[in-house]
Amino acid sequence: MAALQEQRQPKQQKQTYTDYASWKDDGNRYELIDGVPHMMAAPNFSHQIVLSNLNIIIGSYLKGKNCIAVPSPLDVRLNYNDGDDTVVQPDIAIICDKSKIAQEGIRGIPDMIVEIISPGSAKMDRIIKYKKYESAGVKEYWIVNPTDQTVEAHTLEKGIYRKNVYAKIGSVPITILDGFFVAIEDIFENIHYSYPIEGGAT
Repeated sequence: MAALQEQRQPKQQKQTYTDYASWKDDGNRYELIDGVPHMMAAPNFSHQIVLSNLNIIIGSYLKGKNCIAVPSPLDVRLNYNDGDDTVVQPDIAIICDKSKIAQEGIRGIPDMIVEIISPGSAKMDRIIKYKKYESAGVKEYWIVNPTDQTVEAHTLEKGIYRKNVYAKIGSVPITILDGFFVAIEDIFENIHYSYPIEGGAT
């Protein structure tokens, strides 16, 4: 997830999805965590390369299957049936129960969530969202680190996440998609691509 900056809207009381949906568009993106708005900063180049790679890999595999992968930005109403005060925009959400899909986003808990961290989002992704996803019952949660080129795969066992870390080489299983593995080198392909700076030629 791109770096986040906590910023409350003018109303200071706890807010819900109804409030969130009524905010005027100020050109920024926000998430709502336990009723508190958080402004999202724009992602960097590495973040978007990894997001694009994963979206293509997972999306291609899921063609014709029961589950669907959706990239950000799309609202996920994590506690849709219980207060509706947490709305996140994970980098990728995989949904296997298509009754949760609506035009405005996802109503309920995805089967899997992927967040791609940047320096400013580490606390949000590793602590705040980690706890929210675990308590909500997201079956699988990946934290992808473009800088270290690692994947932390958290799988839910009896309500608690169990972590496996994958780095550099090899492949990562997506446990909710039995038998499907993603190669580490494919996740981070082109991450160090050289591109012109300020219009100059390389």
